[in-house]
Amino acid sequence: MTRRTRSLLAPALAAAVLLLSACAGKPAPDWASSAHAALERYQAAWLRGDERAAQADFGLARSELARTGRPDLVAHAELVRCAMRVASLEFDDCPGLLALAGDAGAAHRAYADYLAGRPAAAGLLPEQHRAIAAAEDPAGALAAIENPASRLVAAGVLLRTARIRPEHIGIAVETASAQGWRRPLLAWLGVQERRVLAAGDAQAAAGIRRRMELVTEGKVP
Repeated sequence: MTRRTRSLLAPALAAAVLLLSACAGKPAPDWASSAHAALERYQAAWLRGDERAAQADFGLARSELARTGRPDLVAHAELVRCAMRVASLEFDDCPGLLALAGDAGAAHRAYADYLAGRPAAAGLLPEQHRAIAAAEDPAGALAAIENPASRLVAAGVLLRTARIRPEHIGIAVETASAQGWRRPLLAWLGVQERRVLAAGDAQAAAGIRRRMELVTEGKVP
């Protein structure tokens, strides 16, 4: 697993793949390898703005996990999808998780609450998000998150919970820019533009719009 994907995959799914791979020297079962690869492709396609590929890869990942009959693994995949939407400021109630909520564990529910902007038990969250959930003033917590996708997810949560600051928006913009992630970059530039317009800085807003126009060049249809 790559470091980037491992930080977004829910713990049980990652642990299952690793455990099955190591068991008696046997390779991971095909469902595990296929689901892992499809989730990686889904995240990459979503972040670059390729909706068609993202939907296809997520559908494959979910189908492969469903083969196990384990709702906890399918719930993990749905949480990955929810997190990607939060990173790109496409907020919803994580509808794909609703049907599985009864079989979700405490950690699943805590992460779902966190992504939805509801109070969550910080100790049950992925480590990189605990400071964001617990801190009344998350000034340094966002910048301290090493994984860029997780940093964008956390920034999305800050926006959703009305705790976002201009410096957080700047961090999110430059994180998405550095990775070449078109979808979240356009979303965060839009937030930045609205903020500077509200402050009466038309010149800065025009510069942001030019940047957005540049990002849309070569956009996947």
